[in-house]
Amino acid sequence: MMLRPLHILVISCCCAVPLAEAAEAKRLPNIVFILADDLGYMDIGANNPQTFYETPNIDRFAARSMRFTAGYAACPVCSPTRASIMTGKYPPRTGITNFIGGDRTGKLLPAPNLNHLALTEVTLAKALRAAGYSNFFAGKWHLGDGEYSPNAHGFGPGLSGKSQFYYPGSALPPPDPQDDPKTTDRIADEAVRFIGDHKDQPFFAYLPFLAVHIPIGAKPELIEKYRRKQASAPPVAWGQERDSKVRLVQNHAAYAAMLEQMDSAIGRVLDALERNGLSDHTIVVFTSDNGGLATAEGHPTSNLPLRGGKGWLYEGGIREPWIISAPGVTRPGTLCDTPVISTDFYPTLLELAGLPLMPQQHLDGVSLLPLLKGGKLPRGPLYWHYPHYSNQGGGPGGAVRDGDWKLIEAFEDGRCELYNLRDDVSEKNDLAAEQPARVEELRSNLLAWRKSVQALMPTPHPANQIRPAAQDKPQRSQDPSSKEES
Repeated sequence: MMLRPLHILVISCCCAVPLAEAAEAKRLPNIVFILADDLGYMDIGANNPQTFYETPNIDRFAARSMRFTAGYAACPVCSPTRASIMTGKYPPRTGITNFIGGDRTGKLLPAPNLNHLALTEVTLAKALRAAGYSNFFAGKWHLGDGEYSPNAHGFGPGLSGKSQFYYPGSALPPPDPQDDPKTTDRIADEAVRFIGDHKDQPFFAYLPFLAVHIPIGAKPELIEKYRRKQASAPPVAWGQERDSKVRLVQNHAAYAAMLEQMDSAIGRVLDALERNGLSDHTIVVFTSDNGGLATAEGHPTSNLPLRGGKGWLYEGGIREPWIISAPGVTRPGTLCDTPVISTDFYPTLLELAGLPLMPQQHLDGVSLLPLLKGGKLPRGPLYWHYPHYSNQGGGPGGAVRDGDWKLIEAFEDGRCELYNLRDDVSEKNDLAAEQPARVEELRSNLLAWRKSVQALMPTPHPANQIRPAAQDKPQRSQDPSSKEES
């Protein structure tokens, strides 16, 4: 029997009564999710006391939180990791395996790459909104424009912007292009205002900063501060990663200034929670979308002792700052060395909020609540699939980490590298020749995983074929947002 609209309204109201009573009995915790852009694991003082940069607010937050020393992004570039956070799925399941707009070729043609996050995905924002949360967004989206903007994925309505950047409608003056070139202060201003306006109701505030992505820009007085500090820092030094030179020293003044400006903005948001009496009722997450930029495009930072950086499957490209504070759950200043990955945020936040898990949506995520409570969790292997050529020198490949062991497979020639990360976090000692059985086991697991997530692979380049086949050339998406994410 087809229900008439009135019947639907009555049923909805009846269902809403117990939900409203439950919400009244125990208010949902607030959630603040802070996402840096291209911030390396070694860029913050909490992870690297010897860093050239100054991050007192992030370090203060880490001191009252759980810090993960083996926290990973699902991809060495941005859009796939952002999709993994929003969906709880590995990038191949979403069809986004490269930054949207990327289309480099090499010996192979890269796999197809969608230019948007599908509207059928029940994003974390949609799930929280359905549970009664008010949602906030300001900053970098890079998961599609127009009908695929954050307005369509659980944020807004009323967010406006161009390319991949979106902000709330606001009476605040526009950011000064000289003092706030990355809109860092504007994001903090909007977030602080939102927190004050929503202090009496549960909210989810997602703050994807543009910093510390290129082009580099910050307040002139901060740049001058680090130029003075640079005079007593070690001189710049270079190494080599295949065809790319890699920065070995942190001493870039403008990059340091850009990072300090973001750190100060984060401090203002944390202070707003405190000022409004919300710190003890707010879950806060801080992470990055991929590793620090060390091998191209100005080489502004160094990830040492981690190898490589953004665009590479080595640890410098995928290991991230990963910090979670959950009042009443996490103990201040605790460390966790269990490997975790960005797909895990979705189920973890649902469970921390006391909401039902959605395993049909966050297929690849695992709730980290046992770890946050100080217990153990057999997380299982972690996987990466990057069938593209990065702008930073990395090539098409895949990787798996199982316990202490990590295997990287190059798609151009099938060569595999094997590392024991417990003994060799710098990935200097390739053990593939010494342990062929382990290589075969891990590679078999990687192949099986790729099949299970229907991962698309690169194909032979027609220029390398005697008779190139038309079907070998995939249709790759084009998107104007690629101008910023390079």
